[in-house]
Amino acid sequence: MAKNIRTSGNYSIRAGTGSTGDKILNLAAQVIDLDSVTVKIRGNLDVEGTQTVVDSTTLEIEDAVLKLARNNSGADIDAGILIERGSLGNDAIFYWNEGEDTFKAVTSATQSATAVTDTALANIKAASPTDNDHVATRQFVLANGGLKIAGDDSTVVTIDAGATAKFVGTNGITTVAAEPDQLTISLGRNLDNIDTISTDRSNQDLTLTANGTGAVVINDVLSFSNMASDPTATVQTKIYNKTAGGGGTGLYFRNTNIGSGAVGELISKSKATALAIALG
Repeated sequence: MAKNIRTSGNYSIRAGTGSTGDKILNLAAQVIDLDSVTVKIRGNLDVEGTQTVVDSTTLEIEDAVLKLARNNSGADIDAGILIERGSLGNDAIFYWNEGEDTFKAVTSATQSATAVTDTALANIKAASPTDNDHVATRQFVLANGGLKIAGDDSTVVTIDAGATAKFVGTNGITTVAAEPDQLTISLGRNLDNIDTISTDRSNQDLTLTANGTGAVVINDVLSFSNMASDPTATVQTKIYNKTAGGGGTGLYFRNTNIGSGAVGELISKSKATALAIALG
């Protein structure tokens, strides 16, 4: 049958001499004292108060998973483990920050029942990673996070993690960097020490264009290589060198709008003079 025990003061149950052998009971108001070397609860223990304090030196828990914030209905509640640091400063906390959706290791001077206020981030030591989803240590990043670059001469330069690679332009070439990840390489107006300009695609034209009403100016001798055959006529005038013909210059031109695209040769001064005399 059911049995209720009600006292007007404190209530004590002692097994033998109790846990300490002390015959004097020091009970605070409204306290039920279970005094024994070992207290076993054969069934479940459900504590409905607002605070549970464990004063033991060592706590052993058989459960493989500890559930925190059991009655959380999905609200923004931070939850984790707090380590009291006493006079050393702010408490150390490893917790889940619901607002940021991430785990954080911090020191904190302020916590409530639902929120942790970070004072500063705390360091975590870990082994060097061995898998793709492992956390990388600073030592691992410094040893493996470098960048290798090479120039046209195939010389390889290693840029250590945290170091800066500087791209330096010379001979009219300038470089400008901008955040977040942009590097602009510009050619100056005057290109010095350039021996050859060529296209890298088969049968591709090379176009030199002046700005606005300006012109492409050549301030030196212009040489033409000898062509084995005449180029195809287009609407653009093509000037080229070939074995001299009746004009005596070997400098030919071709344009579809001139003589229906027939090949023409510029006439030399001596040839023009002789022709003028002959025609009288």
